[in-house]
Amino acid sequence: MTETAPVRTWTCVVAEDEALLRQALVAELQRAWPGLQVLAECEDGASAVEALAEHQPDVAFLDIRMPGLTGLEVARIATEASPRTHIVFVTAYDQYAIDAFEQGAVDYLLKPVKPERLAATLERLQAREAQPDAAALAALLDKLGALPKAAGAVEPLTWLTASAGRETRLVLVDDVLYFRADQKYTTVVTAEGEALLRSSLRELLPRLDGNTFKQIHRGTIVNLKAIAGIVRDDSGRGTVRLRHRPETLVVSQPFMALFKHM
Repeated sequence: MTETAPVRTWTCVVAEDEALLRQALVAELQRAWPGLQVLAECEDGASAVEALAEHQPDVAFLDIRMPGLTGLEVARIATEASPRTHIVFVTAYDQYAIDAFEQGAVDYLLKPVKPERLAATLERLQAREAQPDAAALAALLDKLGALPKAAGAVEPLTWLTASAGRETRLVLVDDVLYFRADQKYTTVVTAEGEALLRSSLRELLPRLDGNTFKQIHRGTIVNLKAIAGIVRDDSGRGTVRLRHRPETLVVSQPFMALFKHM
């Protein structure tokens, strides 16, 4: 009697910052592919990185534009944090050069996601058994990263209004060494001291220049210009030394991939 080979169970992570769109995509995935296990639903790039490192899913559906780390940055980190994961980008922006996706080894879905397009993408995924081509993904990410910003993109913040005791301070964003999550608020740290910003880290992320400020931990964003050095320990985590402050900052293990090409 011939034994039947076990059916492979596929797993995925979904990262989309808009809750309704995220829920709709998960519902469509469950309808189109009932056997697909959704291991995590993420609302920003940082949580997506952590989910990829923890779960090592077969597929990651990544919104390109998310607070903090973009889908492109998450995909770049995934090549180290979860190299077996196939990437599917989800985007509402046709200027992201659909021909670049068509020529690359990465699938994409345009918002709103159409059932027939999703079905075709899922069919291609199920036909793939090999580990993703990291070199092809890196080439595509470089190409996409060089494209112009979306029309109507918000200009990065220049000044912040923060409080230190009873004093209200105007803080030049370029002077900020790092931001630290403080419950519902954010601590702003400069060479001169600390102040409190009355908004969450997640609310602040979309307004910062992503070329200068990088999230290195769920609760920490650092100014790259303020870094004096980075040390990796035996566990894979990193420690950032700052130019003008004595304290050090912890870099979560998955986020160390951000510094590989710097």
